[in-house]
Amino acid sequence: MVKQRNTLLKTRSSSAALQPWSEQLINIGANLTAERIALVNALNPFVAENYRNLNEVKPASISYKSSSDGLTSDATNNISVLTNRLEEVQYQEIERGTTLIGPHRDDLNLQIGDFPAKGYASHGESWSMAISLRIGSYNLLKSEGAEPVLILDDIFAELDTARRQQLTSVTKMAEQTFITAAVESDLPEELLSNKFYVSPGVVTQ
Repeated sequence: MVKQRNTLLKTRSSSAALQPWSEQLINIGANLTAERIALVNALNPFVAENYRNLNEVKPASISYKSSSDGLTSDATNNISVLTNRLEEVQYQEIERGTTLIGPHRDDLNLQIGDFPAKGYASHGESWSMAISLRIGSYNLLKSEGAEPVLILDDIFAELDTARRQQLTSVTKMAEQTFITAAVESDLPEELLSNKFYVSPGVVTQ
């Protein structure tokens, strides 16, 4: 839909030709953005708690970063906001030949303390944020009544001793947890229950 609209913008098509694609952008974008914002808002407390539990000093948070101010988890509100914004940027879109607003231009904002994680977070903080997001997704699904499997791919190698100890206690909360590691010694001993060694074409226990 955005691709077709951009094609029409590049050819400087009339407003009438753009209208069907603009309506789709508004309606689909309003609903998609509402669902995304609701998801991020629900996930944020779990991410903040998991990050704090990894012995991190600075608080962490996530938020939805939109190309249009005023968007919320209410799709009806978002239709109004996107309609007004499209009118405001119409000339710029035609000049640049591309759709300037919509969910395709939005992002997830990761915050550590007073600064965005990107460009400011240390290596350890970045890993803690990534882990907090993964476990936060598990927490959210579980709070909604699901019984998800927790899968953690080679994460202990990048963590110091304090973070490893905190993460070890977290991994025990899931009914099933799968943890991969390139080096067995990276795994805390208390997690070495069922082990599977994998080489090309061979799996042994």
